[in-house]
Amino acid sequence: MSRSTPRATTTGLGRVLVALYATFAVAAVSRAGVQIATRFHEAPLAYLLSAFAGLVYVLATLGLAMTGERWRRMAWGACSVELVGVLTVGVLSIFDAQAFPDSTVWSGFGRGYLYIPLVLPVLGLVYLRRESRRPR
Repeated sequence: MSRSTPRATTTGLGRVLVALYATFAVAAVSRAGVQIATRFHEAPLAYLLSAFAGLVYVLATLGLAMTGERWRRMAWGACSVELVGVLTVGVLSIFDAQAFPDSTVWSGFGRGYLYIPLVLPVLGLVYLRRESRRPR
């Protein structure tokens, strides 16, 4: 078989990752939507970052759930951006708390979400790497 053979994300870790990313996508987009619509003036940076995180989760969900090289590249990109984002926002929210008067999905390395936002991109990248090395 060729390397472009579809990945199986219908079972195992792939299915769990898709479910987690989809859950976080809905949660982050919903939370950011309400915050932006009702309290944007209170913490615009935090709310825009939550919206951005939601978009990243949507892209990761699609990239992991769909098959093909383009989707795989999207998943790599989304998981990588998420890891950089959660590490950057995590550090900034600790050392410059005034910039974050309200928390984001990635504040404190995802503390408000049981640190899942910190672990999720690592799992996603490990999964993608493992799948890319799997013989087809």
